[in-house]
Parts: sequence; C-alpha cells; structure tokens
Amino acid sequence: MSLEALRALELGKVLPDGKHLIGGEWVSAQAGETIDVINPATQELLLRVPRGKEVDIDAACQAAARAFPAWRDMNPTMRANLLSRWANLLTARSEEISLLEAIEVGRPHKGRTNIGMNLQYFAGFADKITGTTLPSVKPEALGFTLREPYGVCGCIVPWNGPTTLMMNDTAPCLAAGNTLVVKPAEDAPLACLLVAKLALEAGIPPGVLNIVTGYGNEAGAALPLHPEIRRMGFTGSPETGAIVMKLCAEHLVPLHLELGGKSPQIVLRDADLEKAIPTIVRQLVSNSGQICYTGTRLLVEESMRKNVVAAVAQEMQRVRVGQWSDDADMGPLINIKQERRVLDYMEIGRDEGARLVVGGGKLAGEKFDRGFFVEPTLFDDVKPGMRIAQEEIFGPVLSTISFSDPEEAVEIANSTKYGLAASVWTNDLRRAVRVAKGIQAGQVYVNTYGWGSVIGAPFGGYKHSGFGRTHGYETILDYTQVKSVIINAED
Repeated sequence: MSLEALRALELGKVLPDGKHLIGGEWVSAQAGETIDVINPATQELLLRVPRGKEVDIDAACQAAARAFPAWRDMNPTMRANLLSRWANLLTARSEEISLLEAIEVGRPHKGRTNIGMNLQYFAGFADKITGTTLPSVKPEALGFTLREPYGVCGCIVPWNGPTTLMMNDTAPCLAAGNTLVVKPAEDAPLACLLVAKLALEAGIPPGVLNIVTGYGNEAGAALPLHPEIRRMGFTGSPETGAIVMKLCAEHLVPLHLELGGKSPQIVLRDADLEKAIPTIVRQLVSNSGQICYTGTRLLVEESMRKNVVAAVAQEMQRVRVGQWSDDADMGPLINIKQERRVLDYMEIGRDEGARLVVGGGKLAGEKFDRGFFVEPTLFDDVKPGMRIAQEEIFGPVLSTISFSDPEEAVEIANSTKYGLAASVWTNDLRRAVRVAKGIQAGQVYVNTYGWGSVIGAPFGGYKHSGFGRTHGYETILDYTQVKSVIINAED
C-alpha cells in the first residue's frame, strides 16, 4: 500500500499529517503551526509537518533524558538485536524510503537506499565497545578504562541526503547507548519521519529516537542550547556550522561538523578517459550537484585539456533531466533560493572570464516551468583563484582548470579553504599514491568517486570542511567518553 500511495503522492496514507515524533508519540507542534513541504519539481504541496520550536525541543529532550538510563543499561546484545531488527525493516522497506526521499528532494528515483546496511554495521558494535587495561607500577594496583555514552545527543540534518545523513549520526549514537533528538531540514523531513516510524515498529523504546521538525533558526537553534544535550552532530554549510559551534560553546557541548566542499577531480595524462568521463559527469549531476563532496573542480593535465573538455561536454549534453518519476539522470534544485544561488554563480563565472562550454542557465519548457531546474554547466579556462573555483556552489556546475604536472595539480587542489574529498584518475599507481598523499582532504578516491563501495570507511573533512568522522569505528568512539578506573588493592 505504501508504495502505491507514494507513487500517487498520497503521503497522508504513509505518514501522519502535521505530526512529528516525541517520546514514542506522533504529536503536533505545541503552538499548532505547520510547515508546507513542497515538491521541488512542481511546487505542489506534499505534506505538512509541525513547525516545532523551543518548547517542542524541550519536550523531545526531556523524553530522551527519561529514556536514557534504561537504554544505556540495557544488555548491549539486546540493544544490538533491536537495532538489527530496525535495520532489517529499513532494508525491507528501502524502496519506499528512497522513493519518498526522491520525491521530497526532487531527484529521479533510482531504486533502494542502503541505510539499513549502515545501521546493521553499527548495530554489530553495540556489544563490542570496550576499554583497555592500563600498566601499573605496583602489583596491587589495577587500572582500566571504560567507554560510556554521553546521554542525550542532538543531530541537525540537511535536506540534500536526509536519511543517509540522519543515519550517519543515529546509528553510532544509539549503538553506543545514547538517546537522540533529530532536527531534519524543513525542506525534506518526510523520509526521516518514515525512518523513525519504522524504528517504533522495530521495538526501539519510546524516547530513544525523537524527531522534531521545524526551521533552523527556531527548533534548530534551540537544540544545542538545551541543558540536557551532551553532544551534537551537524551536517550543512560552513556558515551555519559556525553558528551551531557558537551555540554549543555556550554550554561546552562537544560536536562534530560535516561541512562544505570544493572537491577536485584530477585527471592525469595516462587516465582511462572512457571510465573517468562518465563518472565525473554522473557524480556531478547526481542530486543536481547538491552533495557536499561532489567533485566540482576538474583539474586536467594541459596536454589533454581540449580533448577532456570536449568529451565532458558531450557527456553533459546526454544528461536527461526530469523529476522523481522520470527515467532521468538529474532533477531540480531543492528550492527557489538554491536556484537563484546557482544561477548567480553561473553569471559570476561568465563575468570572471571563464569560457562557458555547456549550459549556463535555467532549463526552459513546459516540463520545467514550475520546478527549480537548471542546466548542467561546464566552464573552461577557469583560473584557480576565480570564485567559481573557490566557493561552494551546490549545483551542477563544473569548473575546468589546467595544470602542467602532478605537483601543480596538488597545489591547485589544496588552494581552497575546503578539504572534504578528491579523486585521482591515472593508471600509474606510483603517481596516484604520491598525489593522494599530497592532497589535503578527508578522503581521496583513485579511479572512482564516492565511498559507497567500502563499508566502514571514515568520512569527514580537513580545514573548513569540518572535523570528526562518520561511518567508521571512529564514530563509535566519538559517541562515547572515556572513564579511567584506578583500583588500589593494597591492604
């Protein structure tokens, strides 16, 4: 029934209209206000969600605080089993989750989500979190460490990949024995609510996971300031991340930040272009370029620049644009604000003297008139210091920069304030290793792009791309604090 209702856009049959999840109950915002969630391809109403505010955040944090002692003290194998049961439900219902997310975000629906696999991975750690024994200078002394949960944690999720980014924090947080309050983005909260609904069906106790919908400057700002919050996670822009960091500082709340990127794709002269070009374009238009680690700078060895640019342009012109229900490669941007931002950067690129090769504007035609659709865009003759080469656009805009040798490529790659991801395309393993080691980024891909093929690879950034890691065992460590126990058994 859910799939049919989703395809018919009858979302009220899938989720309760105007409700979010607090303490295991679907409730309205206490002020009674709602937010319209719209389809970015048509600007039609999908569903209403509560406009949560400080009072709703307080209710959620109090519910999480009440649930924490029992969740913390639960047999860790039982906790692992509950999380595994939830993961199995997420996998069984993955097509519904991915379809709902595609509708609200606007991207073409490509199949199932793998968030169940992510949760299953961390569920396996729930009963394997251990401390260490410590050397002692006296035979009657014993020292060891314990890893213990923080308590109530908060997580602010962006709109570009809501369920994946929500689960990046939720899975390790709950596996470590914490409870959680999630504030999803107001533009795309629906799939997150469905994920939470399945948590209840799996038997996750009330209050362990709470979802409060609302605006960032209301519910979002209240979350890190709540006295019950012991740790925060945030994914979003560097500007908003800095605001969250300041709010956390008021109560000395530790946090991790996963922020923006201006990731380079470095194509060396011996690269396999038949493999590289489709991947470079496919990852650019995936989610309409609205992914933090998208490779938006194309660094090409000068001797092959013209051929690469021509091949990329040809590949871009084959990109099919449409909405979630279409057999397409790229969808709309999330909202009018983002559309204006991307179009402004296209104009900035032209004004700076970059050569427009493909795209450069809003898509025209009856199919696109009501949505936030822009053209996949390629610039050539881009200088490393241009704004389109330095600033995060968050759209399908690729800037081509030439270099003379691998050393210059590394220098250009490191010339922005970001350091989230990078890729190197070459058939020379020695050059690949040398370039990968020289790049200042949290992850470097060689002859591929994206971390989806490896389970447990830590994900995070250098410099202004944030700090802390998701995905790997490091994240479990981040969601625990260390206690040293020293025992003197001397008579």
